[in-house]
Amino acid sequence: MKTYNRNQPLLTRLGTAANYTVLAFCSLIALYPFWYEIAASFSSSRAITAGEVSLWPIEFNTEAYQRLFQDGQLFVAMRNTVLVTVVGTVLNMALTILAAYPLSRRRLMGRTSILMFITFTMLFVSGVIPNFILVKSLGLMDTYWALWLPSLISTYNMFVMKTFMEGLPEELEESAAIDGAGDWRILAQIIVPLCKPILAALSLFYAVGWWNSYFNVLLYVTKTTMQTLTLKLYQMILQVDQSLLDNASGSEGVANVVLTPEGIKAAAIVIAVTPILIVYPFLQKHFVKGVLIGSVKG
Repeated sequence: MKTYNRNQPLLTRLGTAANYTVLAFCSLIALYPFWYEIAASFSSSRAITAGEVSLWPIEFNTEAYQRLFQDGQLFVAMRNTVLVTVVGTVLNMALTILAAYPLSRRRLMGRTSILMFITFTMLFVSGVIPNFILVKSLGLMDTYWALWLPSLISTYNMFVMKTFMEGLPEELEESAAIDGAGDWRILAQIIVPLCKPILAALSLFYAVGWWNSYFNVLLYVTKTTMQTLTLKLYQMILQVDQSLLDNASGSEGVANVVLTPEGIKAAAIVIAVTPILIVYPFLQKHFVKGVLIGSVKG
């Protein structure tokens, strides 16, 4: 018994070290693909083709980024993406809150039936063609409302928000009602401030979805000036032709830097992912707490 107690701290330290080692290894595995894309985006065509790029850029150059930004269309696409993301996320969160709050209150008449109908939409969907016909018949083609209206709310996210609100103390709402507060005031001044963790988590979910949206933009938006970042990057990658890029590479006594589709793709990935990586650290604390609470309680 004494030997076991004496060795327990050592075993604990060894277990902790093993856990950190495994987690560090898994983190490196997850981060390496993105790090490789960063290195490849700043490497030469020869180094990428020869497979020499691993951790650091080989024959450093920024030709891939210059190619993507040279005509200025990517800045327009970024502006469009920011607009779609911000407005779409605000609409999503507003509708999610307005749907989750009454459904989280047991006093709502017909609550069970409404939840059954909402759950039905998670099991059966109309499909791409009916949605396209509906959007076209409503005259929403070549407008961002063709993106926003069909995706105003996520049923899954609404249920997560509802579960979080059900876990809030009912006494807070009852005391506010006794003081004369109505449902709108209770929601705005009591419920919403207490839901900051889940609001941050769902806002990030919605924002990432809008930022990466591609297929709906491809279906409903045909104007070049309205295309978003992911679609514009995809089109630029398709337009990459080796002979065209060879002719566009610099000369005048300097070694020609030839671009390949792989280099363009790597730069496109970095451009598309970096804004989300910048935003995520500011929401990480609330994001983790909101996901855990919203998915466990209920």
